[in-house]
Amino acid sequence: MSARVLVAGAGDVGLRVARLLRARGDAVWALRRGAVPPGEDGIRWIRGDLTRPDTLGEVPRDLSHIVYLPTPDARDEALYRAVFVDGLRHLLDRVDHATLQRLLFVSSSAVYGEHGDAWVDEETPPDPPGFNGRVLLEAEHQARQRAPSVVLRLAGLYGPGRLQLIERLRAGTARVPHDPPHWANRIHVDDAAAGIVHLLFLPHAQPLYLGVDDTPLPLDVLYGDLARRVHAPEPGEGAPPPGIGSKRLSNARLRASGFAPQWPDARDGYAALLKAADTSFPLT
Repeated sequence: MSARVLVAGAGDVGLRVARLLRARGDAVWALRRGAVPPGEDGIRWIRGDLTRPDTLGEVPRDLSHIVYLPTPDARDEALYRAVFVDGLRHLLDRVDHATLQRLLFVSSSAVYGEHGDAWVDEETPPDPPGFNGRVLLEAEHQARQRAPSVVLRLAGLYGPGRLQLIERLRAGTARVPHDPPHWANRIHVDDAAAGIVHLLFLPHAQPLYLGVDDTPLPLDVLYGDLARRVHAPEPGEGAPPPGIGSKRLSNARLRASGFAPQWPDARDGYAALLKAADTSFPLT
């Protein structure tokens, strides 16, 4: 029996999720504020704003599953709260909880603080260094209180259309700490989408998973590898990214659930992206 799924926040990752759900044969509604992208046969589009409950009238009440992954328009605490906390409340007020089997809430590894080169997993206490992590933790708590929920905390995303780092490397403006190293954690957008669908229907799922590839890397190692691939200069010494503590995220729980990423190492994932890109990114 096919599921009745709402993808609340059909941006880049959300659209990939919706396509995977349609390929399964599920009935899929996709909610977004902006214009509907062309050529997405079978997806039932809803134009609405999660921060405005009066715009959610077309959301079906008898959903079996919800994927909640909106993207705020700006890095602003009030906007984050409106989207993730208030928006989730508005949506859950709309649907029939008697039919809702699972809410998959997409959170972020931003809920963790500074851990140096230590491993971080689902048992590590959160300690968000910024407002975004604090708001997401509050939203996670609301999700667990109000619906049968699974939380997926994603690491840094990369994929098609996300090559700003390459441009910075080629321009010589990228900087990175070398000593001590700052650990980077990544997941390809296709793996993120596949992981979401996997957890949405996983029997006996645990309440929390980390969404990350197999290979945390010191930031200078990742940047150096990419710089060599595009014949860019080695990035100079610089401060670590603000608001993102160093840590090595473990995907052991996600792996144990039966999920395997297509791109277990971001160096290989980036290499495939560069190969698919235009000739302005020559490879070694």
